[in-house]
Amino acid sequence: MAEKDVLGRAGEDRAARYFESLGFTILDRNWRTRGGELDLVVASPVELVVVEVKTRRSESFGHPLEAVGELKKARLWRLSMAWLAAHPGAAQGRRLRIDAVGLIGPDPATASLEHLSGIV
Repeated sequence: MAEKDVLGRAGEDRAARYFESLGFTILDRNWRTRGGELDLVVASPVELVVVEVKTRRSESFGHPLEAVGELKKARLWRLSMAWLAAHPGAAQGRRLRIDAVGLIGPDPATASLEHLSGIV
């Protein structure tokens, strides 16, 4: 596995723990379809949240959340709809939300974490 993939996986692990600490249940990780991939799908009794995770060792190439532009947001929405179609009933009684988490630091376990709620 490439170093950037190891970093990305560690960042996703940290984001999953963060959402669990908020009371969410992890429903899916790295869900793939031809159109792309969803990093995390988490749920509470009232919300279903699709989470895009961006991890960087530093801000040398910009803040990680800058990588979540309009095209990425549109793709996340399409992928969210595909996930819902593949998991009938998962959203029953829940509001859908798409969030982004940015992590900055050499070690994702201790990196600063920024959570943007409802980016789409």
